[in-house]
Amino acid sequence: MNKLTYREIMFIGFMLFSMLFGAGNLIFPAFLGHASGEHVWQAVIGFIISDAGLSVLAFMAIAKSGTFDTLINRVNPTFALLFPMAIYLSIGPGLAIPRAGSLAYEMGVKPFLPQTMASSPIALLVYTVIFFSVVFWFAKSPSKLVDRFGKILTPSLLVLIVIILIKAVFTDLSDLQGASLSYKNNPISQGFLDGYQTMDAICAMIYGIIFTNLFKSKKITKPALQMKYLMIFGLICGLLLTFCYLIIAYLGASAAVPGKVDNGAIVLSVVLHQLFGQGGTIVLGLIFTLACLSVCIGLITSCSQYFSGLFSKISYIQWAILLCVISGVVANLGLSQILKVSVPVLGLLYPMAIALIILGLVHDRLPVNQKPVYVMTIGMVGLFSLIEVMNSTFLNGSMSDLLAAVPLQDKGFGWVIPGLIGFAIGGIIEKYKLKKVIPAVKKSA
Repeated sequence: MNKLTYREIMFIGFMLFSMLFGAGNLIFPAFLGHASGEHVWQAVIGFIISDAGLSVLAFMAIAKSGTFDTLINRVNPTFALLFPMAIYLSIGPGLAIPRAGSLAYEMGVKPFLPQTMASSPIALLVYTVIFFSVVFWFAKSPSKLVDRFGKILTPSLLVLIVIILIKAVFTDLSDLQGASLSYKNNPISQGFLDGYQTMDAICAMIYGIIFTNLFKSKKITKPALQMKYLMIFGLICGLLLTFCYLIIAYLGASAAVPGKVDNGAIVLSVVLHQLFGQGGTIVLGLIFTLACLSVCIGLITSCSQYFSGLFSKISYIQWAILLCVISGVVANLGLSQILKVSVPVLGLLYPMAIALIILGLVHDRLPVNQKPVYVMTIGMVGLFSLIEVMNSTFLNGSMSDLLAAVPLQDKGFGWVIPGLIGFAIGGIIEKYKLKKVIPAVKKSA
């Protein structure tokens, strides 16, 4: 029986961290830190639970289920087709990859360009061609990802973050300011909702396809050993994410930013300028470039493997090229347009993903026939989330008063009660079916 060495386990854990730690993992905790101020530690705890915590739980749920396909097929064949496709499209060419490519340009290159060139769309076009060419070069050989991530990208990124931490320790930064309204009243729950924006939990759910292929290449076939390794990878990744979020959120809270800001990129620019002067722009550019490059490689690889399995007439390499091209085109629409789409999409997908993770973790304790429980729980959560998204996106909040009557809605977790109701209904349906089946079996006997 083949096993991974301790060195390989560490490298793969580092690889997973690099695949999850992208632009959003930099800008959202920085903004959270700045907005939460004196409540930064409560807010960042919620963020860590939502991001790193859910990511680890997602890996544990996938490990217990065997594969992501096994988990989603417990709901319904139609759901098993549509839900992962929606995830792959949102974390792939539709949202996450273009967002990372656009942010890499905004923070890694644009500050160094002359004003006339920086304002020209040609500069972004040229950059995205180069950026996604590099992404394709890394992604074209999935079997080499461990070496390329574990030995090159992850250590470089962590070294830069540690340098910033050391510099911050020996620099007299600003005192923590008062928290904005949402963080003053509910810092933990607001931090939890902010964690949705990184997309890490849903990314962790679908990254299993990469590890399935990795286990095949390493000839690790024992399910129990695969489960053990997946949990270890998730824990290593979760600890690294937690370490980075604590640093970035603290820096954001310590940044003396003049006036109001609407994103964490500005917060990071200010604090790194305070720490390193003009050199801070270079440090920030390097961090954003490495982080965005890492997450794009992981996402292109995972999406290409998924779509090549679903539509086998197009090879993995052809899918990788196609996804890089589409992502580059969408990235040229501009960062602000991409970010506008993210909130409603994630508001719909994330609650269902969380419910699915929880069901996967408690699967052994569910009734013999778990399908009614899965169907009703996911159905109720999805229905409520859809209504909530439509209310905020298309109905201008006309149903807000009605939705406010649902417990926990004011904290952003209105879907929890419908989910519990669906869980209970599913259990009752299963119990009723079981009562009908047992007499029939006894009669036939």
